[in-house]
Order: sequence, then C-alpha cells, then structure tokens
Amino acid sequence: MWFLTHAWIIPALMALSFLLILFFGKKMPKKGSEIGIAAIGIAFILALLTAGSWYTHNNEEVEGHGDAAAMADVQEGCSNEVDHLAAEDHGEETEDAGDHEGEEPTDVGDSDEGTDDHALGQSDSGEYAAPAATSTAVASEGEEEHVTRPVVRCAAWAEIGTPGSSLITWGTMVDGQSVLMLVVVTLISLMVFIYSSEYVSGDRRYTHYFAFLSLFSASMLFFVLAQSTIQMIVGWELVGVCSFVLIGHWWEEKPNSNAALKAFLTNRVGDIGLLIGVAILYFAAGRSFSILDLNILAANGGISHGILLVASVCLIFAVMSKSGQFILHTWLPDAMAGPTPVSALIHAATMVVAGIYMVARLYPVFFEGLSISGSSVNFLAIVGAVTAMFGALLAFVQKDIKKVLAYSTISQLGFMVTALGVGAWTAALFHLFTHAMFKATLFLGAGSLSNAAHHSFDMVNDMGGMRKVLPRTFWTFIVATAALAGIFPLSGFWSKDEILAGHGSLFSAGGNGTYHVMLVMLLIGAFCTAAYMTRTIWYAFYGEFRGHGTPHESGSRITVPLIILATLGAVVGVLNLPEEIGPFTFPESISLQFEHFVEPVGAYFPTISHAEFNIPLAIFSLALALSAVLLTYLYYWKGAFKFLHGLSERNRVAGLGKTILVNKYYFDWLYTDVITGFVKGPAARATNWFNQHVLDGIVDGTAKGAVVAGQFVYENIDQKVVDGAVNGAAITTSEAGGVLRHLQTGRIQQYAALFFAAAALLAGVFVVAIG
Repeated sequence: MWFLTHAWIIPALMALSFLLILFFGKKMPKKGSEIGIAAIGIAFILALLTAGSWYTHNNEEVEGHGDAAAMADVQEGCSNEVDHLAAEDHGEETEDAGDHEGEEPTDVGDSDEGTDDHALGQSDSGEYAAPAATSTAVASEGEEEHVTRPVVRCAAWAEIGTPGSSLITWGTMVDGQSVLMLVVVTLISLMVFIYSSEYVSGDRRYTHYFAFLSLFSASMLFFVLAQSTIQMIVGWELVGVCSFVLIGHWWEEKPNSNAALKAFLTNRVGDIGLLIGVAILYFAAGRSFSILDLNILAANGGISHGILLVASVCLIFAVMSKSGQFILHTWLPDAMAGPTPVSALIHAATMVVAGIYMVARLYPVFFEGLSISGSSVNFLAIVGAVTAMFGALLAFVQKDIKKVLAYSTISQLGFMVTALGVGAWTAALFHLFTHAMFKATLFLGAGSLSNAAHHSFDMVNDMGGMRKVLPRTFWTFIVATAALAGIFPLSGFWSKDEILAGHGSLFSAGGNGTYHVMLVMLLIGAFCTAAYMTRTIWYAFYGEFRGHGTPHESGSRITVPLIILATLGAVVGVLNLPEEIGPFTFPESISLQFEHFVEPVGAYFPTISHAEFNIPLAIFSLALALSAVLLTYLYYWKGAFKFLHGLSERNRVAGLGKTILVNKYYFDWLYTDVITGFVKGPAARATNWFNQHVLDGIVDGTAKGAVVAGQFVYENIDQKVVDGAVNGAAITTSEAGGVLRHLQTGRIQQYAALFFAAAALLAGVFVVAIG
C-alpha cells in the first residue's frame, strides 16, 4: 500500500526537477539535462512499483460479505455527499469529516448490511468511510465478482460557507486508470528526455527546455492523480501553460510564437466549457468537488439526467479543444512548430490525451447524461467519429511529415472519443495506451529523418531513399506504421478492433448500443490511416534522395528510444487478448489482463457491457487496411492507376475536393480571416469610429455644454445675483454705519436722553400689548 498512498511523490519529484534545473541547471556539466533524466527515470521506476502494488491490491481477496467487501481504501474525511448518503441509508449521522484529517488510509471492514445503491462500510469506531463500489456484481455461477477499491488520500484545503457545509480537499486518487497513466507518461517522458539530450544539443535555451519538460511531465502526473475536479482544473491548466512555453520554444520566429498563442487561446475557448461543467457538477453533487462522490451520485441516480446532460455537453467542449476534436482541432497541427520531442510528448502521452482521461475519469457523468447505453447516437460519439474520419482525410495532402502525424493524432483521438461515446471504455483506454507507444515512435522517427535532411520536415522535396542510410529509423518507423494501421498481430490491431467491436455491429455480441453510422465512419478512417501512412513511407524512405548533403543515421540517444518504443508498440497488444478467438481459447492468466487492471467495477463506475471479439469485423478491418496499403503501394511504387495522376487538375469535382482538403476545410480561414480578421478589421474600425464620433462626441458635447452653462452661471448668477446681493449688503451696512456714526458723540447727556427715550418707548409697547 505504501506506493499507492504515496503516489504523490511521482509528480512532486518532477516538480522538484523543474526547480533544480531552473536554479542550478546552467552550472551542471550537462546543463541540467542530467537532473531531468535522473528524475524522470526514478519517477518511471516508482510508477512501475505503483503498478505492481495496484495489481496486488486489486487482486487480493477482501474479507467480508455482500456489499461490505466492496469498499474503497479511503482516508476518512475525503468524501462529503456520500458520507451523508451513508448516514441516511443507515439512519445515522456522520461525524465531522474535518476531525479525521491526517489519519492513515482506512480499510473499511464488515457492516451488518449492504444497501441497494451504495456499498457502504463502517469502521470499527462506527464512522462511515466513503464507499467506492456498489452492490457487488454476481456472476452466473452465483459467486460474487471482484470489485475495485481505489486508494484515496486527501487533506482539507479550504472550507466554503458555514463550518462543515462544504469542504474542499486536495489529494490523490489511485486506481487502475491513474496507474496506467503514471506508467505511460513517465515511460514516454523518459524516452523523450533521453532523445532530447541529443536532439536539442547546443540549443540556446537548452536548460530552459529541460526545466519546462520536467514541469510538463509533473503537470500531467498531477492531473491524472487528482482526487477532485478542482485539482483536475489546476493540472489541466498547468499542462496548457507548459505546452504554450514549449511550442513557442523558438519564439524568435514569428510562426512559432503564433502557433503557441493559437494553442493557448484555442484551449481557453474550450476551458470555458470545463469551468461551467465543473461548476454545475459541484452544486449537483451537494457542493462537493470529490471525483468519488460525483461518480457515485451520477452512476446511482443521485443527480438528475438533465443536469448530467448539460454538464457533459459543457465538458465535451473542453475535450474538443484539449484533445483536438473538430471543430477546435486547428491548434494541434500548428503545434508542430515546437521541437520534435515536445511534439512526441504532447501527441503521445500528455496534453492531447488529457481530454480522453477526463471523460474516462468522470465517465458516469457522460454515460448517464448522454444515455450511451441502448442508444445509436450521442454528441460524444458524433464528435469522435467526425474527427476520426475527416482528420484522416486531411493527412493525405500534407507535405510536412510532422503535420501528417499531427492529423493522424487528431484522427486517432477521434477513435478514442468515439469509443467512450459508444460505451467501449476499456477499448478507449487500451487504444490510448498502444497509441502512445507507436505514435511516440513515429514522431521521434520524424525527428531522426529531419536530422538527416538538414532539419527539414518536407518529405516531398527534402527526403526520399532514406531506408538504406537510416536502417534503424526505417525499421522502427515501419513497425510503428503497421501498428497504427492496425496490421495483425501488432498492438494497434487489438486496440482498434476492440473499439470497432464496441459499436454493436450486426456481427457483434455485447456492446452498449447500435452505433452503425459511427462504425462506418471509423472504418473509413481506418482505411485512410493505412493509406496516408503508406504514402508517408514512400516519400520518406523510397525513391531518390531529394534533399542536399549526405544523410546519415542518428546517434544512439535517438535510435535507442526508437527501438524501445517500437518494440513496445508491437507487443503490448498481448496485454488485452480476448478470452477466445474462434476455436482458440486463451488462459485466464493472459486474457483481458488490461481490462481487469484498469476498468473499475463498483459504485463509482457505470455497469457497461463488453463486446466480444468480432472475428468477421476484425477480418474485414484488417482486409481494409491491407487493401489500403496495397492500393497505395501500386499507385506510388508501380505507377498504377494512371488516370488518378493529375485528376484534380482535370476534374472539377476532384479539384474542389483537393482544394477543400488543402485549405483544411477552411476552419483556419474561418477563425483567422473571418472571425479574427473581422475583429481586427471591420469590428476594430467600427469600434474606433464609434469611439471617435460617438463616445468622443458625447464627451466633447458634455464638455462644451458644461462650458456654456458655466459661462451663463458666471455672468448671470454669480456676477449679477450673488455679487449683487453681496455688494448690496455691503452698501446697506456701510450706509447704516454712517447713520449710526452720527449718534456716537461721546456726550453722556445725549446717551442718557436716548436711553430714556428707548425705555419709554419699550414701556409703551408693553402697556399696549398687555392692555
């Protein structure tokens, strides 16, 4: 349990690496790269040990019966709403969660009785800990099915409202999904760090590069271990900031800084949906950011369908931006402006898969909100299928090898999103896992080709004939391409076909719906994938060398990561072999290991159906991929289909189609020329005119009116009335003083006479008044 409860050390280690490189890197012999490589190496080892601990923890028998065995290993005080539900279900009150802060994780023991909706446990002290699993599933033999017990640790961070009403916590939530990402992120990052030590050697910001590479890895690791949605937002934004820095690493060139800004601003558009979605779920979950609370409530009817629908749609917009889904995908190809190792890390294991991970982590929200089970269409599936097909088509017209791979990534992310949209949760995560291996190989291979082609990525004009001079790059690229195309028996075949089977086709058994339209779109995408990657191999490795100079194979710090990743991309498919393929039955020790390791079973995850391995569909998709390879081979290698050569120049329809693809469906034109151009052009001019003629006119008119009013007041009120009154008072006073001055003679007799006369006058007044 130590590695599971201390998983926070892994992102903390990479954050420490960032600080050490930033402050001491330039004084180190290798300019800080040795700190980064050592840190990510240790992090990878810790991730493997954490995976081993999770495997043991997930497979151990839990003493208890019924729902009592289906508990989470949760530090008390982590949950909010489910604690109250527990008290209500048992007729008891929970104690203040804040009193238990800092205690060790609690393995919840037996309770007297389980509930229908939640597997609630009671500790020895009589306090309820947050459950992680619903009533245990019962197998056909009558035996209870094993349930997932995530390991959650948290501490109080802030309190909202009155004491005890809403506690915001921070911590870690470790289960198969997060452990998978720990291994993937640290493995790909380790290969990228080693590769970068040679690829960016001599760069003017070499130390800065490795510092932010460390922070990038730390941010993604922090994100995948998040215990609450507020932590997910922090990790989500940190990944975005680091990508901005690394994409714009060579910011002196304007296209690079533009690409960084485009990535940053496009993601901010989608982040509005993330913030709104998380806010909705916070209030829907009884003022709780806890992922465990939220998932339990969503999966068990604690949140209304309408709220889940609105929240899931908002969150999908965040996925569209972060994971490059149509229509917010345009930043991703431009992100190739960054160093190639950064492209590999972004597109294989970090930023772009953050959206996939978020949907998978909050899957009950989407599963229930979009009514995935028993349906044939939903918003998430549509977004993914459109992205998978139309992204693949764009790769056909690219000359830059990195942009071919970028559009390939967009398409493959569409496969993952579609899988989540049709209920094939494990297939989506498995494809994320396999894709990380072979896509990182392809990007790093593109960097090796660029080194040989004098830092050019133009495969049409500056490459060709490289297979003989770059044999290790060539063979690793071939293996990764075959895996991406889904060629048997490489890993991509198993993960891609599991996604296709999950659509509930006519030949499939199982599945969560009948998503036939999405299946057809993915099959088209799969055909295009095999075709454009075969085209890429032709331009990069065959024909005559079209560049200048003498190309040569890259050094070992570049080729060794290629060999490791290509090997993994070829073999990791065996981690999730089906239980049987026709007459062949695999032993339980090797079949569906990935599913058992990663997919949760319990209250914080919906009950989903799993499609069986579909032999006809697998054969058809394999034949589709091989036919695409064959047709492309005949076209480029043998010069077949001569009528297709120059077709876009001869045929208006073909020409229109090519023009649309070359212009990337005009999304960049829409965003840059129309929307941004309108804001910077007509809208800016109209605003300036309004400012100059309306606002300034109002201000100037007000000022002129004030001047006229002031002049009137001065001349008529101040000068004639006020000054006249003052001057009149002064004159009156002066005249009265002159009259009274004659009375002041200094003669006692005169004063006495005046006094007597005044007294007589006053006495007369009194007499008249009294009478």
